[in-house]
Amino acid sequence: MDTPTLLRLVPAHNEPVGGLSTQRAFPTGALPDLNPFLFLNHHGPQTYPPGNAGLPFGPHPHKGFETLTFIEEGLLAHRDSTGGAHVSGPGGAQWMTAGSGIVHAEVSPEEFLRDGGPCHLLQLWMNLPAALKGVPPAYHSVEPDSLARLGGTGWQWEVISGAIERDGRRAVGPVESLTGLFTSRIKLSAGTAFDCEVPSGRTVLLYVVSGEVRCGDATLQPFMTPVFDRAGGTLALQAETDTTLLLCHGAPIAEPVVAHGPFVMNTEEEIATAFAEFRSGKYGMVR
Repeated sequence: MDTPTLLRLVPAHNEPVGGLSTQRAFPTGALPDLNPFLFLNHHGPQTYPPGNAGLPFGPHPHKGFETLTFIEEGLLAHRDSTGGAHVSGPGGAQWMTAGSGIVHAEVSPEEFLRDGGPCHLLQLWMNLPAALKGVPPAYHSVEPDSLARLGGTGWQWEVISGAIERDGRRAVGPVESLTGLFTSRIKLSAGTAFDCEVPSGRTVLLYVVSGEVRCGDATLQPFMTPVFDRAGGTLALQAETDTTLLLCHGAPIAEPVVAHGPFVMNTEEEIATAFAEFRSGKYGMVR
């Protein structure tokens, strides 16, 4: 049985943002990216007191890639310059295509500012090839009841984009990825053995959100990113405790990546253009 080879484990960097506890899985010096995945921040878990200032991500621009935010605990309010607005709660997700340029805000709703509460979020950035960096911006809210799910004894698999087949059943995620990305969340009860197939030639992102799971000879925990080869095959997992993890995979994009702040393009000239477009108001504003 072929299995993806675990090449190394890379610890996250502690990079708090304001009062928000943040561990950056990548990019770091040890792990610049997991092409086509560009960036993964793990925020929390933490508890905000009543009368707090909330999340620190006020209006800011993006261009040239997509974002996927997983809401594990707490509330996240999204607003953007296309008119998109939504408050997501635990178990939900938010998928945004920045494409040709967008301004958005990710903040805490009024009730969270007033009452406080738990906060646990993860945000993943996903690259777009040059041919798609100019697509119109878009936003998709994914409520927990809209996720495609399969489950069995001790396991539940939630799909956001892509499809899974298991035991004669099939589930297709509610988001159609522009680049064919597979994105999902898996929940395992302590003691559960679980395996799944990963296609060859694709980059695997397996990240533990909470709990602890064995993968071969390695123990995977939060704030640690396993790097696999692209051989594909069967990923075999054994949950040591109740565990939630992300499983995503995608085809690498064989193009230059030039990232500067909120923009991800192919050349420095395109980055300069993106800043100029934003300053000129081309991306609109959050209302």
